[in-house]
Formats: sequence, structure tokens, C-alpha cells
Amino acid sequence: MIGRVRRLLDSSYSDLPRVEHSALVPAIGLRRSSMRYGIMANAMNDSESSLSSPASEMKAQDVIEILRVFEHHGIEVHVDGGWAVDALLGQQTRPHADLDIAIQHKDAPLVRALLAAQGFREIPRDDSWECNVVLEDERGRQIDIHSYTFDAAGNHVYGVPYPRESLSGQGGINGYPVQCIAPEWLVRFHTGYMLDEQDYHDVKLLCEHFGFVMPVEYAIFEDKTE
Repeated sequence: MIGRVRRLLDSSYSDLPRVEHSALVPAIGLRRSSMRYGIMANAMNDSESSLSSPASEMKAQDVIEILRVFEHHGIEVHVDGGWAVDALLGQQTRPHADLDIAIQHKDAPLVRALLAAQGFREIPRDDSWECNVVLEDERGRQIDIHSYTFDAAGNHVYGVPYPRESLSGQGGINGYPVQCIAPEWLVRFHTGYMLDEQDYHDVKLLCEHFGFVMPVEYAIFEDKTE
């Protein structure tokens, strides 16, 4: 599983209007395939394009053990991607091939060292850069690391441009409390690129749970279920 990749796009999130839960704007210049958040472009790999179990699964207990290591070392981590969806919902709703995490760039060296001690090594990729890397261990479990930097005023100045307000979600994985991407932003991050059934699964559950309006881009999937 290659995982979700973030690459910086030309659009600026600081210019976006604040959106109420009942009126999410579906398109915010995100792209999947070659990019999505890393200036925010989501490149989800083919093994995550279906709801079937991936060859190497990142299970809930795996996620908890990894997050506990970071917590022990005082590293602030926000879960992103599919595990963020399930953390917000309070239950696992599908298998996950990887774990996406958002961290402050200053913590990246320590995060990578801690993961290296557990057998994770970087997978060379064309879209990798210092703020967006994918690590894998011998069991095939993958961790996508997306790093960012804010200045003292809270403005994004480097790395993956997560809007500061997007790093405000709270959820749980098997009862373990986690920080994650806020639900309204997860929905936004799942628009503006070639969508698949897995995206529909995640966004539909988020919209139903939090009372969001389903982005118009998902109408084709809605039509299939009628």
C-alpha cells in the first residue's frame, strides 16, 4: 500500500470561507493521484481503492501501539486518512492498509528514528519529499508521514499546508483517545479528485454521523445505490 500523499497545490486555504456543518463547500482544489494535501493532494494507492482487506493490514492495535510510542516521547500527532474517519466515528468501519499521521516538521527526525527502531524504513517514491514520506516494515505495514510548520501566530509557513483549524478533531480507536483531522475538513479533503467507492464509504458515514450535506461530487455513487 502506497498510502495517501500530500503535495502543496497553488490554492491558498487562508482564502477559504469558514463553512458551517450544513453547507460544506465540496471543491477546495484538492487532487488525489499525484497529489492531495502535500499541498494538499491525496494520492491514495490502488490497494486502498476497495473495501476488501489489504494484503498487509494496519490494525487498530497496531495504530494504538504506534501512537503510544509518540505519546511517550511528547510528540503531537494528528491521525489523518481512513483511520481518522473511523476514530471520529468511534468504530472501525473498514480495513486499513496504512496509517496517515500529521506532525510538526520539527518532530519529523525523532518520529522517523522511533519508527526505524521498530523496523520501519522509507519507501522511495517519485512524490516523496521531506514533508511527505512513506515508511514500511517487514510485515508490510505502512505509515504515511505528513509534516507541517506554523509560525508563532499560527500561520502555515512550511510543509504540508494543513489549515490550523483542520487539526482540531477528537476521536477514539478501540477506546484509545486520539487527535485527528476535524470531520468537516476530512470531507473537504475527500473532494476534487477521481473518487472511488472507498471515498464514498468514508464520506457518506461522516456526513450521516455529523449531519453534513453530501458533496455534489458523490451524486454518481448515490445514484448507484438507488
